Amino acid sequence: MDRSRPLTRRPLVALLTAAALAATSMTALSSAARAADADLARNGGFESGLDGWTCTAGTTVNAPVHSGTSALKATPSGADNARCSQTVTVEPDAQYTLAGHVRGSYVHLGASGTGTTDVSTWTQSAPDWQQLTTTFRTGPATTRVTIHLHGWYGTGSYHADDITLTGPGGGTEQPPAPPTGLRTGTVTSTSVALSWSPAAGATGYAVYRDGTRIRTVSGPSATVTGLSPATAYAFQVAAVNDAGESARSATVTATTTAPDSGGDSGLPPHALVGYLHASFANGSGYTRLADVPDSWDVIDLAFGEPTSVTSGDIRFDRCPASECPGVESDAEFKAAIKDKQAAGKKVLISIGGANGQVQLTTTAARDTFVSSVSKIIDEYGLDGLDIDFEGHSLSLNADDTDFRNPRTPVIVNLISALKTLKARYGDDFVLTMAPETFFVQLGHQYYGTGKWGGQDPRAGAYLPVIHALRDDLTLLHVQDYNSGPIMGLDNQYHSMGGADFHIAMTDMLLTGFPVAGDANNVFPPLRADQVAIGMPATTNAGNGYVSPAEVTKTLDCLTKRTNCGSYTPHGMWPGLRGLMTWSINWDRFGGWEFQRTFDGYFG
Repeated sequence: MDRSRPLTRRPLVALLTAAALAATSMTALSSAARAADADLARNGGFESGLDGWTCTAGTTVNAPVHSGTSALKATPSGADNARCSQTVTVEPDAQYTLAGHVRGSYVHLGASGTGTTDVSTWTQSAPDWQQLTTTFRTGPATTRVTIHLHGWYGTGSYHADDITLTGPGGGTEQPPAPPTGLRTGTVTSTSVALSWSPAAGATGYAVYRDGTRIRTVSGPSATVTGLSPATAYAFQVAAVNDAGESARSATVTATTTAPDSGGDSGLPPHALVGYLHASFANGSGYTRLADVPDSWDVIDLAFGEPTSVTSGDIRFDRCPASECPGVESDAEFKAAIKDKQAAGKKVLISIGGANGQVQLTTTAARDTFVSSVSKIIDEYGLDGLDIDFEGHSLSLNADDTDFRNPRTPVIVNLISALKTLKARYGDDFVLTMAPETFFVQLGHQYYGTGKWGGQDPRAGAYLPVIHALRDDLTLLHVQDYNSGPIMGLDNQYHSMGGADFHIAMTDMLLTGFPVAGDANNVFPPLRADQVAIGMPATTNAGNGYVSPAEVTKTLDCLTKRTNCGSYTPHGMWPGLRGLMTWSINWDRFGGWEFQRTFDGYFG
């Protein structure tokens, strides 16, 4: 205090009046500030499913919930923390509060891209609903922030509900109105052209096929490809901008034309595929090729194996008599191949198997693969090649994130080798693949090491190979056995042992699916005539055996859309090619049950 000036005393009433005015002013400002704030989180109560959210392993449930009728349930795995996120439009240099109610262990709630300091809060244990809250300020140029939830690797499921982001709204932009005038254009056996009227305020459009979002485009037209011939489809479109997605347009339907007469390598409309143990023996016993019944349309000789994992040098050594009593001579074996071919059957060499890992790490290994496989095909006069790479044959490098443009040498070299073989032998060359679900359908949830690393690099690793060769591929028969639970297009996990698993896994191949949960990165569907369902012939052959009644139920649902269980497919595919089994030997051991089921269904 400056002691050189005398003190001036104000009347007490004046001081009280000034204080009251100041308090009134502060209250008015606080009310105005609160009035300007809004909850910017979209569908924070998960009442509209996962609308607005992108989740690696999430779904909505009706119990437990904090309020309303729905909540999020997300389940981390050993390679994924079950992250759910959404991007929100905000104002620069503004204060925000992020809050939400959670249950479970190691549940995190946070915001990134704030332009200042990204924030996160978490609870180690919440046996009942617990509110998490954190605040942040946006940077001077920040207009979009990502809010997110996640658990922790390998822990149990967590639940979340009533997520709010409170603060100044990022403008008054609203989702656009639904597009109008949706119509079809050129329709082929595998594609449908669509067009519609532009929607005001739209920055892009989401295209839906049979209720599933399959792609986004920037303009008011799109051609949907990879469809099955002679199949009816329903299409809708929605307009999108930074504020979100509009309601969907009216539905238009189109039926693709009948398939061209060529290109199917002479297979019957419905084919039975099986593996014949030609190079080894096991408890199923040896079966001579000449003794394989006529029901089997494609016979895969198992297996051609490499001299070493990375050599690319494939050898086919027939089972010796000491191991396989009754084995035929080479001359008898080759004669049996010709007899099968004369009867319209296809005999292929299958490369790989559980013990035959193949890694084409170099172009030299690629070229050796081509020459050695060609030698086997030529020596035995075979119709083509089956790729049964398992184990660690295929995996994706950390920088390999786009299945359309693979960069990993073992992937790139395999694609090149198969294209070379197809070109060498021409259009009649039969090319089939038998990957495990881990390498195909798991790609819906995980792809390679993932955006944040730590995932198994083999996840989805067959997708770039299948996609690059989809025009050359005769059959894909994924092994729907020896598999863990896999998430389907309904965002539910499906397990082996019943028709639902086969229906869900096959529906993914015929409908297409987002890769790693990215709706803008969709693996296109295969044609129905390119797909057979892989099943074990007996309980001895592999985990995941299903009874003949479940096989019939699977086929009814996929080809007639009847007799479906808890999973409803996104289409109906009467042109589904057929069934594959491991193996012919095990089916013979089991009294030909699998063969008889196929014959009884397709005639």
